[in-house]
This record gives sequence, C-alpha cells and structure tokens, in this order.
Amino acid sequence: MRVERVWVAGGVVRIAACTGESAVACPDCGRGSARVHSRYGRTLADVAVGGRPVLIGLSVRRLFCDGPGCGRRTFAEQVEGLTARYQRRSPLLQHLVEMAGVLLAGRGGARLLQILKVPLSRTSVLFHLMRLPLPPAPTPRVLGVDDFALYADVYGTLLVDADTRLPIELWAGRDAGPLAAWLRTHPGVEVVCRDGSLIYRQGIAEGAPEAVQVSDRFHLWQGLSKRVGDIAAAHRGCLPAAMGDPEPPPPSANSAGPSDSDDTPARRHAKRLFEAVHAATDTGRSLNAAARELGLNRRTVGKYARAATWQECVRRPRPRRPTSLDPYLEYLRQRWEEGEHTATVLHQEIVAKGYRGNYQRVKMAIAPLRRGLPIDTPRERPPSPREVARWITTEPSRRSLHATEALRRLLKRCPELDRTHDLVRQFAAMLDARDATSLPGWLEELAASHLPALASLAKAIREDQHAVVQGITTRFNSGVNEGRITDLKLQKRIMAGRAGVRLLRHRVILMASLRRRYL
Repeated sequence: MRVERVWVAGGVVRIAACTGESAVACPDCGRGSARVHSRYGRTLADVAVGGRPVLIGLSVRRLFCDGPGCGRRTFAEQVEGLTARYQRRSPLLQHLVEMAGVLLAGRGGARLLQILKVPLSRTSVLFHLMRLPLPPAPTPRVLGVDDFALYADVYGTLLVDADTRLPIELWAGRDAGPLAAWLRTHPGVEVVCRDGSLIYRQGIAEGAPEAVQVSDRFHLWQGLSKRVGDIAAAHRGCLPAAMGDPEPPPPSANSAGPSDSDDTPARRHAKRLFEAVHAATDTGRSLNAAARELGLNRRTVGKYARAATWQECVRRPRPRRPTSLDPYLEYLRQRWEEGEHTATVLHQEIVAKGYRGNYQRVKMAIAPLRRGLPIDTPRERPPSPREVARWITTEPSRRSLHATEALRRLLKRCPELDRTHDLVRQFAAMLDARDATSLPGWLEELAASHLPALASLAKAIREDQHAVVQGITTRFNSGVNEGRITDLKLQKRIMAGRAGVRLLRHRVILMASLRRRYL
C-alpha cells in the first residue's frame, strides 16, 4: 500500500492511499493474478490519532482470475491488516468496537467508544456484539452446575469449568432435559458439583451416568441451618430464657382460671384466632384449606398452628433500645433525689460531663420520676429464632462471650434446642475432618430426634447419600459456581436488568473466552 497524502479537515485526520501493483491470490482458487479489471475507492475508519478520528480513502483494484477451473471471473483485492470484505472499519477498530460490546454491553460500550472518537449507538454496539461467533464449549473434567434467577420466578442454568473457574454454557430454565442433552454431547465429564436439586441430580444421571456427583458442602450446611431456624421458631416460647433475667414462662392454655391480663383486645383476639386455627388444623386439614375456611393468610394460620399456647402469638411491646443518654441515667436519678427537678439544669450538667444529646431526651427521661415511677432503663430483648440459629451453627471458639452465655442458658432450658445443638456440632465435626464414616449413625439420630425439621432433612440426605458423602470427603465444591453467578448478576445489572438470555449468554461466554486468552 502506498500513502499519497495526509491532511486534517474538520477535526478529522484523512489519509489518501492506494494499493501496489503486486499479484494477489484469488479467494476461491488461490491462483495469483495481477491483471487489473478496474479500480474503485473505499473509505475506512481507523482508530483515533491524537484525539482525532481517522478516515482512510483507499483505492483498490478489481482483478481478473485467470484460473481455468475457477468460477470467479473477477475479485477485489484485500489489504491484510487493513481491509475486510464489506467492512468500513479497519480490523483494529472493528476489534475495539466488538470488545467494547463484550465488556460493557450497549450503553456502556457506546459511551466508551464516544470517548475514543468512534460515535456509535448502543444498538449498533449490540449488533456487532451479536455477530461475533461463539467459541466451541470445552468439555471440562470437573463441571459445576447451578441455577440463577433471571427475574421474578424465572431461572436459568449456568455451567462452569471448575478447573479454569470460567463459565462455559448458559441457558434459560433449570430442567433436567437440557442438562442431560448437554452432557451427552460433551462426553468426558468425570465429576459434577451441584446443590441438592433433584432436577439436576436426574439430569446428570441421565446424561453422564458414569460421572461422580458431589453435593456441595455449603448447600448442605445451609439446609441444616434453615432447619435449625425452623426448630428455634417452633420453640419461640423458650427463647426468653437466653436473657440474663429470664421472664417467667407463659401460663399454659389449659391452666385453671382466666388470667388477669387476658382482658386486653389484643389478647382476646389472639386467643380466638388460636382456638379457631387449632380447631381447623387439628382435624387433619391442610394450612391452605384452613386459611380459605377462616379467611386468613396462610402465614398467619401457620404461625398459630405451630404455637403451643395462644400467649406465644401475642405481639409483645418491643423493649426500648439503648441510647446515648443511658450512661447518665444513674446521675439523673441521683440528682433528682437530691432535689434538682429542672430538666434544663440537669441537661446542662450532663452536657458538661460529655453528653451530646438534646434537651428533649433528658426531659422525657425524667418524666417518670415526676409521677413517682423509676427511670425507664433499657431492657435486653429476647433473641430471635434467626439469632439462635446463628449461635448454634457458629463454631464455639468464634462465638462472643455474650452469645456463649445466652446460648448456655437457653440450652439448659430447652432440651429440643440442646439436642439440635449436639447434632449440628456432630455434622460440623464431619465437615472439618472430611470424614463421613459417622454419617449413617448421625442420620439415625436425626430420624430419632422427634423433631420434624431434622427428620425431613435426614430423609433428603438419605436419598442423595452418595453425593453427600462425596461432598464431605472430597475437595470438590460449588464455590466457583457461586462466584461466577455473582459475576453474571453484575453483568445483568450493567445492562439495567433488560438483557435477554441470548444476549446474556453471548457476553458471558465471550468474556470467558477472553479470560482464557489473556490470563
């Protein structure tokens, strides 16, 4: 190629060039030819120079093909590294446009290209992105399978190469059929890491029956933790025992004589609902049927059906939270007893001691003293079922001193939670030691614990026991799946959540291909 002229016009660097006189190979038969049919001009955009866009006016030849057996009579010459058929950009600029679409999608790619002096709309960026061919999916030795939420209740499936930690395939839905079909077309998978999904279990068994299935340790522990939370919620009446000054247990529903505190509207309403729900559910009807009959929400019916007494369903007033005034309450009480009853003076005195709050809080704090009542000090609230579940599932050496003492008091009061705690620690020991020899005995203890949540967990693990054993004893897990799903959700949010499965799949697979190439 010969450059004839370079000049700047209207902020654009323009280059006039033409091709040489050398022979060019025919694209069909490969025979060289230098016999010129005609010349014509092409305008090519190239990457910016010095912050200015570049346009190349290139004069190229159309040549005759003299091959006796070639069906092409003429062909246009192409300059390697500069031109491509039907392309108005140089290969370097075209690659830049495509990579902007892969990495930043439509709007983000268009903004970046605008900065690089390549004005393109977001639609054009996506058009060039979707024209890129997808590389063939490799067959991994260790495959990770997991689902992800596309939107609302619509899910997709992501396949990850656990060795390279990169995604290899994505599709909408989480059915067994597509997974089995993919495994049949990609033979050679030796290990498949998954969660406890029955659908994926069936798909792997159909598509790669010789592959070893591994049930992920994280999902096993997550399932156990959820059951612990359910048990703690079912024994909500025992949770106040975790406090330093445990409240007396609520009176039994069948205790003789009405209580003096049963006359509030909230208590009467809770008692009526409790009796109505138990009258409907104790006969064997489902929660949905009871909810339709009583005209209540299913969650409300479930709450009253799980409660042992109606007192557990009464909404208790929330204890006052600690405030910045609490360190000065004893001083305020002492000054009140000494005869200082002016809130303004008391506020000034504690401000001198370091209090940074306002006067109204001091005025409200001493209001009970004017009525002959003690100052309202903050009280510790009972732990929630979620907090208790977190205490039980946390390694004892990593619990805080407060949590350790509160859990000790709670387990001493509630034998069911104490039994749950022992079973959880046994399973944690199996995970730490990577030893599943005691798993059958542990499952027997779950079934014999008389706790429905743990009994259902034992049944689910028995149905998938071989994969659970592999998850406990081997180093394979689904951690890489979760990380790649986090990346995928980030890409969805970059595209404002409007990415369809086809576009999302294109970007995820091409980005994985880039990582394999450059990392």
